[in-house]
Amino acid sequence: MADVNQFIETINSGYTFKGECVPLGAAALDGKVIKEAIVNLPLKTMNRHGLISGATGTGKTKTLQVISEMLSDASIPVLLLDIKGDLSGIAAPGMNNDKISSRSEAIGIPFSPAQYPVELLSLSHEKGARLRATVSEFGPVLLSKILGLNDTQGGLVAVIFKYCDDNKMPLLDLKDFIKVLQFIGDEGKDEIEKQYGKISTQSTGTILRKVIELQQQGADVFFCEPSFEVDDLMRINNDGRGMINIIRATDLQDRPKMFSTFMLQMLSELYAVCPEEGDLDKPKLVIFFDEAHLIFQEASAALLQQIETVIKLIRSKGIGIFFVTQNPMDIPASVLSQLGLKVQHALRAFTAADRKSIKQTADNYPISTFYQTEDLITQLGIGEALITMLNEKGIPTPLAHVMLRPPRSRMDILSPQEIDQVVALSHLVAKYNKEVDSQSAYEILTAKLHEAQATQQAQVAQQEADKQAAAQQKAAAKEPGFFDNPIVKSVTRTAATMITRSILGSLGLGGRSKSKSWF
Repeated sequence: MADVNQFIETINSGYTFKGECVPLGAAALDGKVIKEAIVNLPLKTMNRHGLISGATGTGKTKTLQVISEMLSDASIPVLLLDIKGDLSGIAAPGMNNDKISSRSEAIGIPFSPAQYPVELLSLSHEKGARLRATVSEFGPVLLSKILGLNDTQGGLVAVIFKYCDDNKMPLLDLKDFIKVLQFIGDEGKDEIEKQYGKISTQSTGTILRKVIELQQQGADVFFCEPSFEVDDLMRINNDGRGMINIIRATDLQDRPKMFSTFMLQMLSELYAVCPEEGDLDKPKLVIFFDEAHLIFQEASAALLQQIETVIKLIRSKGIGIFFVTQNPMDIPASVLSQLGLKVQHALRAFTAADRKSIKQTADNYPISTFYQTEDLITQLGIGEALITMLNEKGIPTPLAHVMLRPPRSRMDILSPQEIDQVVALSHLVAKYNKEVDSQSAYEILTAKLHEAQATQQAQVAQQEADKQAAAQQKAAAKEPGFFDNPIVKSVTRTAATMITRSILGSLGLGGRSKSKSWF
């Protein structure tokens, strides 16, 4: 039996921080909750990123909900990627019941229902403000990594972007990119090669196939105008609470490439736009990616490297990233090592592979004199988790078996009518849900090709007309004229003889003839 007083002292000393903190729950020892051992969450280190993992039904979503509420109360905006569609209830107040009352009493943290300021966003045609980006905003490097291109193919993508920049042809959507790709492989090949070097037809074909694959996962809806401004994710509500932005993405589960495309573009844009902040008292934005395994499911080595780089650097911008997944092994080790806060709900050991995964998970946590971590992971109840995090000095806190506080908002989804009400009050819907179709590379190249085709047709018609005129002249030169006719020639000669004789006769030179003499 562990010493309770020593346990309380260890937890309190390990989870007491300088600066603003929020109580996450109370620690338990030998299955009994000790309300004097409060586990706090320091806002200052929320940009150190984190992981929430556990088997289905163990309480991951509710943990995400609780942390989001606490951040909002502290005037920190939140972005939630809602894959399962069960987070919209944050916009409505929760209801007290016997289970919530019992838990609140056990952990010593009172419960009060509350609804939170919510903005619903969408990557497709779900209700909410539309999230979009243009191809130009991705740039050649990021787009090449999303498509999984090699160096040669990536170089060709860079040529496409350069050609469009030089000729003032905006790349807004994927049809723009495809049109330019087809142009440089056909009508414009000679023009491009004179300016930028040899073009491989094989490379253009490969890139085209990969773009079409991305289109099949719904990317046409995302690559268009107007582009979403990331500053709109970092708004504070009129009552001083941070806005909770919920991206409704229930239709992305079977489209992992689209999922990772959006995620990487958004993080890259945030990194590019946000200034360096250093150590803040609290982050400017915290992002939660639910079902995070979708990000890495079809990611290439180059894409994984890009994700790892962004995660390493973006915390200096005051932005924290949390991955929520069923198994921590879903996250690549290079990324997992960057996650400071770890919330581990129960894992199930049904197979030998499951037991191996549990052992690896336990090895990632600090050694504890109070718990047998590998065994405890399989014994945690719903709403319980093993927790460790980094303190201000970057040192991991003691491992704690925590009974988490319940969410203050509704632990269920909004009705369709309630969703309509939230959308109707949104300022972002009016800003981003208008359709824009600006003149871009597709229209410019199409007009150019039509003009070239019309010019070519006119030239062909003129050449044909010239040929016909020449043929007619040649034919006319070969036909006999009027004066070449034999009958006409005979009549002409007779007439000429008669005229000549008449003239000569009048002059007395008409030749000999008989006449009467006057004498």
